[in-house]
Amino acid sequence: MHETDAMIDARRYLEICNACRYCEGFCAVFPAMEQHREFPAATIDHLANLCHNCKGCFYSCQFAPPHEWGLNLPRVFAQVRDDSYAAHAWPGVFARAYRRNGTAVAFLAAAAIALVLLLTLGLQDGARIFGAHQARPGAFYEVIPFGLMMWPALLTFAWALLAIAVTSWRFWRASGAPTRALLDYPSWRQAIADALTLRNLDGDGHGCNENDESYSRTRRHLHHAMAGGFMLCLAATMVATIYHHLLGWIAPYGLASLPVLLGTAGGVLMLAGTGGLFALKLRADPVPALPAQLGGDVAMLLLLAGIALTGLVLLGVRETGAMGVALAVHLGCVLAFFLVLPYSKMMHAPFRLAALLRAAWDRRQA
Repeated sequence: MHETDAMIDARRYLEICNACRYCEGFCAVFPAMEQHREFPAATIDHLANLCHNCKGCFYSCQFAPPHEWGLNLPRVFAQVRDDSYAAHAWPGVFARAYRRNGTAVAFLAAAAIALVLLLTLGLQDGARIFGAHQARPGAFYEVIPFGLMMWPALLTFAWALLAIAVTSWRFWRASGAPTRALLDYPSWRQAIADALTLRNLDGDGHGCNENDESYSRTRRHLHHAMAGGFMLCLAATMVATIYHHLLGWIAPYGLASLPVLLGTAGGVLMLAGTGGLFALKLRADPVPALPAQLGGDVAMLLLLAGIALTGLVLLGVRETGAMGVALAVHLGCVLAFFLVLPYSKMMHAPFRLAALLRAAWDRRQA
């Protein structure tokens, strides 16, 4: 694995931390670190992706800035993570997207929305796009035909899943993790539990340090809101798929239907989570943060918020003349999300799950 400046700094920090051991119980990183005497690049990559960026170690460290040693694990680990996303990205030509992630997400979001709007205007007459609609079966497909709505979304989503799977596999192999760990059920159970509960966003048991030495569970709750909302929206889509293909019930559905209830709850939770995380980033202490990461993080939060907001707006205007434009904008946001998904901050989810699985396996072997 390529040695970067961040790798060199991280190795120096970890050697000091391994001798000090003051942060021994803070999170999953330090017990995993203590199993090593040396820190090759693969081990540093694993530990950096195991880090949940709670910042507890930074505010407790006696060697943090302004100390001359200048230990800043949260910042250097953030850089290592960014480097690891790019190093393992598939296809490799898209690795550059990580370097200018905020610009890439903003450009693709604008381009996808514009493309869907232009195609809609080009394929349909104005009366169908801007005329008032009734919430009857098939009303959405009168504006954008079902095939044109389904196939681009299906193909881009399938591509995103393939790219995520290959990239995650490349990370797993490069980290030196044994293949047999992938078949170990107890390790998977522990890793999934840790991921779903965000246990390692709890610092040393009191929460994260966002701005100073005070603890807070706010970021953990906001992550749960955002992720839970996303899963509810995904569940709404899956239920709607069953309705359409198995039961022959065509969208749009009634306000009391399961897809609408799940989607509405999910949209509200996503807006609350993304809005809260955006506010936290604006007022967070910049010293332990990685400045180059801010643009991409904010762009992805805004895109997720855009998906949720346009979905809720579409629900509110689906019987008005604004339905056609709202539908096109919402689908454009979804299309952009699928396109940037494997080359964005969202890759922290599979990489972190892989790191948690490796950590659980290592604990079982100790």
